Amino acid sequence: MQARDENTRHLGSREEDRAVSFLEKQGCTIIERNFSCRAGEIDIIYTDHEDTICFGEVKFRENTGCGLPEEAVDSRKQKKICRVSDHFRMKYGLDESQSYRFDVISLTPENINWIRNAFEYR
Repeated sequence: MQARDENTRHLGSREEDRAVSFLEKQGCTIIERNFSCRAGEIDIIYTDHEDTICFGEVKFRENTGCGLPEEAVDSRKQKKICRVSDHFRMKYGLDESQSYRFDVISLTPENINWIRNAFEYR
C-alpha cells in the first residue's frame, strides 16, 4: 500500500508541475504551491495578468470514464478551499479590496482545461 501512496503522490506532483508550467505560459505568476494550514491545502496560488489572486485546485484523471476531473471539486471541497483561502489572506494581511477568485485546473493526459472563476466563495 505504501508504494501505491508514493506513486499517487509522485503522479500528483508531476501533474501539479504540468499545471504550473501551463499557468506560467499563460502569463500567471506563481505565489505559492501547496499552501497548507489546519483547515487544509490549496494546490497553487497565483496572480493572473490583472493581479487577481487565484486559488487553484488541480485535478487529474487518467481517463474520463468516471467523469471529468473538475467534477471532483464538489461543494464540500469548495468550502474547504474557501476556508484555506481565508487563512492565506489573513496570513498575508489581504483585505477585501484585493480581488481574488477560485479556479480549477483540470488535467487529462491529452488536455488541460483552465476553469477560471470555477466557483464562488462559500
